[in-house]
Amino acid sequence: MINNIKQHITEVEMFEAKSLEELETFRIKYLGKKGLMNDLFAAFKDVPNEKKKEFGQTINKLKTVAQEKVNSLKIALSETEDSSGIYGDLTRPGEPVTLGSRHPISIVKNKIIDIFSRIGFNVSEGPEIEDDWHNFTALNLPEYHPARDMQDTFFIEKDPDVLLRTHTSSVQVRYMENNKPPIRTISPGRVYRNEAISARSHCFFHQVEGLYVDKGVSFADLKQTLQYFTTEMFGKSKIRLRPSYFPFTEPSAEVDVYWGLETETDYKMTKGTGWLEIMGCGMVDPNVLKNCNIDPEVYSGFAFGMGIDRIALLLHQIPDIRMFSENDVRFLEQFKSL
Repeated sequence: MINNIKQHITEVEMFEAKSLEELETFRIKYLGKKGLMNDLFAAFKDVPNEKKKEFGQTINKLKTVAQEKVNSLKIALSETEDSSGIYGDLTRPGEPVTLGSRHPISIVKNKIIDIFSRIGFNVSEGPEIEDDWHNFTALNLPEYHPARDMQDTFFIEKDPDVLLRTHTSSVQVRYMENNKPPIRTISPGRVYRNEAISARSHCFFHQVEGLYVDKGVSFADLKQTLQYFTTEMFGKSKIRLRPSYFPFTEPSAEVDVYWGLETETDYKMTKGTGWLEIMGCGMVDPNVLKNCNIDPEVYSGFAFGMGIDRIALLLHQIPDIRMFSENDVRFLEQFKSL
């Protein structure tokens, strides 16, 4: 009998459970009301007197070992099940992490900033809600100037001198007011114009404008800067400048890049000419420098501006400008690798 109990002790010490249900079966077998321990205690009265002490010590040891085994396994299995409940089955393959994507406007804007930063241009920013002075008057567009009609403006109804900026040139005015030449900065940002929304135009869009002011700046410097930009941005080195008009630059020009006529898409984009207009530019008007407390007799400069949306449409062959602001995940996911 005693040897049989010792064998049970060995079995208890070797026992391992894989679940709380299996452990509960073990507990009932040894420590339950109808378990083995009760049977052994009931058999104690039939044990010869000379064996009672050893028998009693042995069954007490079995009870202690069984109880300790139940307690230790219960703690271990509870911790395992808790972590499984929180984290799931840790042996399963992990779920793939869904990668986000940059907006195509941000992709193009960042590329433009990177190109100009390599030749010393910093980035300046300003408010989207602007006053009349910075948006118009300081840029050689005094009140009732007919060129104001070129930019259909959103005015704030309660204050006619407050408006949504129509270009980021207002940022350049603020920058010149607070910084002395030499100045070399680009101003990316959102602008607003009261225009009909269609596949090619929107009431808000994005621009980046550049400004360089220093002693001895010439139109040749402007052309060389634009040549560098078009080569880096489009991989196209052939450009042309056509005379144009902007109130804040004189002389002024439209910049075309030779896109080519290699595909049917090229024909459609360039209307069969091979040339594509990408921006406007010119030498900063002396009146603008004077309005910003910069002496036009000492300093000269050039400025340029382009639509980020327009360039994004060209680079990625996007047919509708409205897709940029519709937040269609199917459209945005196409730019994950960029």
